[in-house]
Amino acid sequence: MKNLDKSDFQLIEKAKQAIKNNYDEKSFLHTVGAALKCKNGNIYVGVNVYSIHGACAEQVALGSAITAGERNFEAIVAINGENGEVMSPCGNCRQILSDYMPECYVIIKTNDNTLVKIKAKELLPYPYRVS
Repeated sequence: MKNLDKSDFQLIEKAKQAIKNNYDEKSFLHTVGAALKCKNGNIYVGVNVYSIHGACAEQVALGSAITAGERNFEAIVAINGENGEVMSPCGNCRQILSDYMPECYVIIKTNDNTLVKIKAKELLPYPYRVS
């Protein structure tokens, strides 16, 4: 785990803005925002798309980055739209982040409410792998 730097807090603000612009408190279709920073400095944002088989905000941001040709990722963060707090990725996102960007830092809140960043591969120590 590492402490956050100025650019990490800027990334958090981008994610907060993404969900602030799209938060849906009536039908709860969009409740989480995410921001993904690439090693070249480009930032991609996303919000969750709720449905029976919806996509998490992290997945939407990652898909946008990949669609734009990005493959080298530095950090990602997800924000709860109701209270603006940093969220840890769900199990499915942990698998996807481990698959697509194992060396990328994920900004999380620890049990004592400290913000830190940890590599995606460390969030899922025994990931599913196709042999």
